[in-house]
Amino acid sequence: MSIHFFQLNHPARVPLAAEIHSRPFLSLNAPELLSHLAVYHETPTESASTTQEQQHALLLALCSHFGVSAPALEAKYFYFDFGPFRLKWECHTEFATYTFAQHPEAEFNLEQALNRMPITRIPEAWLYRLQGKLLVAAHLVLDNRPLSANEFGLEVQSLFKGHALAGSKVMQGGEFWSDFVVHADGFSRFVIRDVDMRAQQAGRLAQRILEIETYRMMALLGLPVAQRTTPQLNAIESELVDLAGAMVAADHALNETQLDQENDAERHLLEKITHLAARIEKLSLENNYRFSASKAYIGLVHARIEELREQRVEGLPMVAEFMDRRLTPAMNTCDAVANRQEALARRIANSNDLLRTRVGIVQEMQNRQILQSLNARAAQQLHLQQAVEGLSVAAISYYVIGLFGYVAKAAKEFGWLAHTESAIGIAVPVVLAGVWLGLRRMHGSLHAKRIEKEHGKVIA
Repeated sequence: MSIHFFQLNHPARVPLAAEIHSRPFLSLNAPELLSHLAVYHETPTESASTTQEQQHALLLALCSHFGVSAPALEAKYFYFDFGPFRLKWECHTEFATYTFAQHPEAEFNLEQALNRMPITRIPEAWLYRLQGKLLVAAHLVLDNRPLSANEFGLEVQSLFKGHALAGSKVMQGGEFWSDFVVHADGFSRFVIRDVDMRAQQAGRLAQRILEIETYRMMALLGLPVAQRTTPQLNAIESELVDLAGAMVAADHALNETQLDQENDAERHLLEKITHLAARIEKLSLENNYRFSASKAYIGLVHARIEELREQRVEGLPMVAEFMDRRLTPAMNTCDAVANRQEALARRIANSNDLLRTRVGIVQEMQNRQILQSLNARAAQQLHLQQAVEGLSVAAISYYVIGLFGYVAKAAKEFGWLAHTESAIGIAVPVVLAGVWLGLRRMHGSLHAKRIEKEHGKVIA
């Protein structure tokens, strides 16, 4: 076949097909020591590309220290064996993770493992660059020593300093313990015991445990936002209640003699509620992304916990129970604040619509008063016009009769008319009637033309 199928590909086919393989599990064989860091750049005003550039700059600095070539800027995953340790780096939308792994050089107990973690091989200058950006720091010990359950349990209790533990049998071959507490050294601690895990199972289990911790912390970023937002929502809700009370107090039969004062009051209330709408909109823009992200992250936490396939260790809560008791209330708080924020925005919008309707009604009543006043003035003008028309008939008739008188006198001089006064007296009512009928006809003709013109505009 002469056709090269890569020439037929959609431009996104190859990268989309490779996406499922872009974040492989670490290959771990017990015993292993892991240090895990999640670096979060809190830059809400910056673009995702800027965040990725900052994360890549940190990775570049670490690689440069050990003389290793860093990946390209657009890379989202990087794995390299530095010799003393192995590094797996992943860049996510909001954070990047560094997982350092190493095989211990000698046998150790759990207490001794804390002093041999791979983080001790990382230069302090590079770690200092993480100041203010480190969201997760965790030590994970993968152990396979042939100890009895009692001996291993005593080491676990000593490692976690008596804190309340979550523990379970996981993935049909491993055992897991943690207190999910940040200890005095600044690290959370996780212990996995390899009882009978198959190849690659330890790497998958370790990654799921570390992802649970990372996504848990990312989900909890919404809690401080919810706690800061609650007093602001209380204030906005209180002001909305006051405005609603003012609207109810003003909800009476409007007195038409006080429409101006009523309209001013409604406009003042409308300005206040518009200000409330702007404040709640600002809160929504600031918080919606964080609340939505927390909801997505908590979904990932639950998915990773389900993948553990936990079985109970007598006397200890499982991870699912531990998270449900500690994490679920915090997430419920975020959901409640997000729902309350949306509900408050809807109530403000409804009040705003109601108030605008009230303002519109007041304006319509004012317009009706104006039209009534215009109608009264038009009636007055009509009466004046009729009076003027009467005077006009008299004035025109007077001048016409005067002209007729001059004609009658001239006719008498020529002997054509014997009695001038009688002719003028007879002409007076005739002239009056003729002038009146002429003016009426002229007004009727003008009125008919105006109606015809308006009718033509309506048809057009």
